[in-house]
Amino acid sequence: MTDSIITIRAQIADARRAAVQGGIDFPRVVLVPTMGALHDGHLTLVDEAKKLGDIVVVSIFVNPLQFGPNEDLSTYPRTLDADVAQLADRGVSLVFAPTPAEMYPDGDVSTRVVAGDAGSTFEGRTRPGHFDGMLTVVSKLFHIVSPDVAVFGEKDRQQLFLVKRMVRDLNVPVEVHGVPIVRAEDGLALSSRNAFLSDAERRSALTLSRALEAAASAQDNGIDAVLSAAQSVLDAEPTIDLDYLAAVDPATFTPVTSPYAGSSVVLVAARVGATRLIDNRTLAVS
Repeated sequence: MTDSIITIRAQIADARRAAVQGGIDFPRVVLVPTMGALHDGHLTLVDEAKKLGDIVVVSIFVNPLQFGPNEDLSTYPRTLDADVAQLADRGVSLVFAPTPAEMYPDGDVSTRVVAGDAGSTFEGRTRPGHFDGMLTVVSKLFHIVSPDVAVFGEKDRQQLFLVKRMVRDLNVPVEVHGVPIVRAEDGLALSSRNAFLSDAERRSALTLSRALEAAASAQDNGIDAVLSAAQSVLDAEPTIDLDYLAAVDPATFTPVTSPYAGSSVVLVAARVGATRLIDNRTLAVS
């Protein structure tokens, strides 16, 4: 593990040379960006990364640019030693865990990547500036690591959409690969923030995945039925504070309305106690 930009670049260069000497003409570097507090969802990303390339680099960085003034930056779970041990067990030798001072030596940055209109809806509406901060740090990681492939989870579906659009708009030579949501046995989407939930709150949090199940059961009846079915489940659980429920076109991330047929992503975000959770599901609406 290193927290140094100079060192991780040297380590990746050494790994590329070793791969070439081992008979791989064009070794592929795969980056898995994380904020740490690793769980099975993150480890699934790592497993997928190992299938997609020859050299896997995992970054661990709690990025202050994507947290608002009233968000959980100071309390966000940090388990670096345990994270590094899990990655070693998974066969990952290159871990980049920089400090904020290493990533932002002058403090706040003057130059940022702007997410645009698609970054001001849904998560971006609730968390102003979040996606600008996320895209800025992802762009920095792409420049530092120079990966051929970057792997992201589909749980943060809006993030994945915006990263793919940034890569396309700015001609960044990185293939962005999405990995399906990993769920616990009870259906809850895995998240580092799940650690904040009490037992009662965790039971309430299952409402999000149940709402998406209800939406899926109604997908043959049109988009209005999809959203109505999900809303009914959410309305029946008074302990959650719903932020948004919406269906979007995955190609544009804009809301779809009736009449609509085709692929749609149903998004849901809610606060359970003090913990904010998100989830989504892709449907084939007819």
